[in-house]
Amino acid sequence: MNEELKKKYWERYLRLKHKGVKFYPDVVYKDLVVSFALFLLLVGLAAFVGVKPEPPVDPNDTSYIPRPEWYFLFLFEFLKFIPGELEWVGATVIPGLAILVLLLLPFLDKNPHRHWSKRKVGTGVMTAIVLAMVGLTIRAVVTTPPQEEGPVALSLPEQIALGQELYSIHCAECHGPDGEGGEIQGVEGLEGVVLKPINSQDEMYTRSDQTLYNIIAYGQQDLGMPPFGRAYGGELGPAEIKAIVTFMRYTWDDRVELPAEAQGGGMPTLGPDEVPSYEEHVEPLVKRYCVSCHRPGKKNNNYLMTSYDEVMHSGDHAPVIIPGDPDNSILIQLIQRHELDFSRPMPPTKALPDDVVDIFVRWVAAGAPQTAAEADQIEAQQGGGAAPATPQP
Repeated sequence: MNEELKKKYWERYLRLKHKGVKFYPDVVYKDLVVSFALFLLLVGLAAFVGVKPEPPVDPNDTSYIPRPEWYFLFLFEFLKFIPGELEWVGATVIPGLAILVLLLLPFLDKNPHRHWSKRKVGTGVMTAIVLAMVGLTIRAVVTTPPQEEGPVALSLPEQIALGQELYSIHCAECHGPDGEGGEIQGVEGLEGVVLKPINSQDEMYTRSDQTLYNIIAYGQQDLGMPPFGRAYGGELGPAEIKAIVTFMRYTWDDRVELPAEAQGGGMPTLGPDEVPSYEEHVEPLVKRYCVSCHRPGKKNNNYLMTSYDEVMHSGDHAPVIIPGDPDNSILIQLIQRHELDFSRPMPPTKALPDDVVDIFVRWVAAGAPQTAAEADQIEAQQGGGAAPATPQP
């Protein structure tokens, strides 16, 4: 740096120093304004954007795609170009060298000018680094496959509803839809085993939530109950097991008071002249009483009940339901405890409640409508004296 330039910078320095800016209140005031603006920004993001809900971490979930926070996505993407045995080089050595270059940059670039356009080395290095980080971040967002969505229940009503659905699928086959236990029928290896009720005070009063969680996750293998937790070879994650425990606690433990916002989520009811629909009335009953056995992988004459189409059209003896004709519909005959050549009454352990059977019968008699809108249309036609319409498959 020549003497003339030194003198110019020195004069400018003295001029600014003489003019001065007081730390208090000038600098403090500016810092407070910026801090408050950032605080409002964070509050706004939390209130109007929020954080996407995710289930608890499950190290046994092989479908989970690990991702770092957004500010480390560039390094996450960079490691994709590094062979596995050299991952330590990409994770530590190369980033360390990049940081070292930044630290040494002021010593390598001794250009006396302060304006960025005249500091080509420093500006060029920083531009290249920033562009690389931005490019790798964008590539990470574009190329990383989306995370498979799992069940996420945040509120208590959502947890109870999810728990009831999971219990009906995985537990009701042996323990009964209401935890009443009894003799197991149709479960290979457990045929004829009599289970005690799990909805009793003896069970619910003496077992903590953690104990119930452990029993579901690990099973009681000496008693024939398999593990359901992924960590032990099952298919349920921590959030799903927790939902089942929540359902059991708030349904069967009479010491626990169900909050007002969680009430009203029980079984559907029908008015005297109301026409039931599948989506509003029948599907909750199917999930609670039927789908535990009538799903893929179970011995059920290939009659599946996980969707409306399966309920209407699947099975070795299809059609199991004849819209408008409950007397000749196989499903109605079985739940009314008639024994057929190819099937015993359903459910095999005990009869469904009368009000549940009534909903099925009235649904089939009305033409087995799928949606509430179809049921309302049929109800209106019946009120006007017209014959019920049969929904098209």
